[in-house]
Amino acid sequence: QVQLVESGGGLVQAGGSLRLSCAASGRTGSSYAMAWFRQAPGKEREFVAVISYTGSTRNYADPVKGRFTLSKDNAKNTVYLQMNSLKPEDTAVYYCAATYSSGLRYKRNEYYYWGQGTQVTVSS
Repeated sequence: QVQLVESGGGLVQAGGSLRLSCAASGRTGSSYAMAWFRQAPGKEREFVAVISYTGSTRNYADPVKGRFTLSKDNAKNTVYLQMNSLKPEDTAVYYCAATYSSGLRYKRNEYYYWGQGTQVTVSS
């Protein structure tokens, strides 16, 4: 199993930046993809970004392309979501997720391990 601990959420003004972190522990020796999803009030949880086990491949949802950057420190088993040019519509609880896979996965039901979530609030 993989345990995930997120950090870095908070309140920021529109146009500002935040960096989220997600540290993985447990059975991290096998190949697994890591992703971020987000859930705004009254909406379904949606895909934000995903990175491969090695960190060599990543992809983003259209609403965040060009503004968010996902990276991975393999030595620390930690992924970082750098969020720039934040908009009020980015306000949500952000969840880190992991699943055993050698490739990228985009669907919520493909992920077995989830963090507790961290709140990101962007004021206008």
